[in-house]
Amino acid sequence: MDKIIARKRWFFLFSLLVTIPGLFFILATPLSGGQVGLRFAIDFTGGTAWEFRPETPAATETVRLAVASAGHPEAIVTEVASGFLIVKTKPLDLQDGSTGSATAGQELAKIRTAVVTAIGPIAEEGSVSTVGPVVSKDLTQQAALLVVLGSIGILLWMTYRFRNLRFGMAALVALLHDVIVTLGFFAIAGTVAGLEIDALFVTAMLTIIGFSVHDTIVVFDRIRENLVRHAGAPFGDIVNHSIVQTLGRSFNTTATVLITLLALLVFAGGSIRTFVLALFIGILSGTYSSIFNASPLLVWWEERAQARKASAARARTA
Repeated sequence: MDKIIARKRWFFLFSLLVTIPGLFFILATPLSGGQVGLRFAIDFTGGTAWEFRPETPAATETVRLAVASAGHPEAIVTEVASGFLIVKTKPLDLQDGSTGSATAGQELAKIRTAVVTAIGPIAEEGSVSTVGPVVSKDLTQQAALLVVLGSIGILLWMTYRFRNLRFGMAALVALLHDVIVTLGFFAIAGTVAGLEIDALFVTAMLTIIGFSVHDTIVVFDRIRENLVRHAGAPFGDIVNHSIVQTLGRSFNTTATVLITLLALLVFAGGSIRTFVLALFIGILSGTYSSIFNASPLLVWWEERAQARKASAARARTA
């Protein structure tokens, strides 16, 4: 444990290996028109979601073909907990119209009839909801704005709290690391397994940001205390000693949270599974970045500053 700072380049390399593939898939999302990268649920794209449980288990592809035969080839069918299936289509007005040959309400009934014909009776129906494109666009903009404002506020507060811009920048780098790791995981999973992100994902990301900074502050506070107690000691040794002092607390806190999230991930319903999975990945990444990225980054910056000073002193002497 007394060699953590000495191995900082290995920790930086590991972080690059984790973040670069995810960042590639994140950037591929707009470039590929949504074919690769993040998959957005109807909370962001707009659409209608119908949740139901058939009496006998049915393949998602069978249900999708049935919905396509009802005039909705764009439909996506996913399986969630307890045998429930979710059918997602383009936005439908769930209110029946009094005139017209095929109102949106009748379209939903047509989809239901096609599904029953293909797989048999429906044992239980869950929620049916529609999100319009205007609401989804506003939600997307607000989500991006919240993350940006939260990051700026954290940078300003950390800089003021520790009276040093380097502390704020190191915390921000660790925060961005956690955001990219979480988003990258979902971008890869969205491409490979069709995993979608919904409105709760935004809540999870803001929670991850808060947890990441909280864990970083614990280490930085100990560094600040040890800078006073061990004045004159090498900065790298002080940071390493501070990390070792807070390591047990960080691991115990994270383990407790992850055990709880793992239980929720296994036993909770499908409606919050994406939220819980995002928290699990983000908090795990947050603990790593706070210990092995943020604090070593301070040492790296200090070493660079000392090297520049030494170079300038040699230049003056020459």
